[in-house]
Amino acid sequence: MKNAFILLSFLLIFKLPFAASVDTAIVHSSCMKKDIKCVIIKPDTYKKGQLHFPSVYLLHGYSDRYDNWVKNVPAIKSYADQMQMIIVCPDGGYSSWYFDSPLDPSYKYETYISQEVVAYIDAHYRTIPNRKHRAITGLSMGGHGALYIAIRHPGVFGSAGSMSGGVDLRPFPNEWDLEKRIGDPLEYKSNWQNMSIINMIDHFPSQSLSLMVECGTDDFFYQVNYLLHQKMMKLNIPHDYVERPGKHTWEYWENAIEYQLLFFKKAFSAKGK
Repeated sequence: MKNAFILLSFLLIFKLPFAASVDTAIVHSSCMKKDIKCVIIKPDTYKKGQLHFPSVYLLHGYSDRYDNWVKNVPAIKSYADQMQMIIVCPDGGYSSWYFDSPLDPSYKYETYISQEVVAYIDAHYRTIPNRKHRAITGLSMGGHGALYIAIRHPGVFGSAGSMSGGVDLRPFPNEWDLEKRIGDPLEYKSNWQNMSIINMIDHFPSQSLSLMVECGTDDFFYQVNYLLHQKMMKLNIPHDYVERPGKHTWEYWENAIEYQLLFFKKAFSAKGK
């Protein structure tokens, strides 16, 4: 990561006046039969010529919404400029966990994000519409959602990340509406097992993903992230893992997102698929 940190320091020291633009689009979901808002951040150079850009899908956490990232981290607009990418912030509902809920057919956010939002963005914006140039990440519930969607849809996303993600659901049976989405932990034990990232990586997709996982050491999700890292090491799954002092706060995520986006920028330009 040394070269990545050097490049990021250069970008931050030698800042230019940027003017990224922010759109709010309405993306219709056929699978959930409703219109859903989405923020799209375009780099300043988007309006110049016919350049095409890689895209990063940035997911919010539990009880948040599509515009939380741009409101809480205004610098996200300058990152889009610095790293020359389109950043897409879809809405994942109050507590969807980005599943297609096996219990509630009105919650199909996995299909919505991986198919409907991606199709809309590629049709309406000048993206580079392939997996190599498409990444997904998020915080907390969105960190789980990003890894969940990427592992299940490796043909759509070539890179994925998680910031303070709930990567193992089982230790939290009474939290964050999880029971509403995937059922009682005893009656639907297989859902809790099979829909937790720490178990899903046993069947890591043959199409390799560039992965970055990070969590603050004072976060209540720290232990499950650390155990995920250890398991990926044991399974020889390439990934970047970062832990640093920090809690489950916007202060932590404001810092973390810079490095996540830089990681994706390098993945977009790397050789291979």
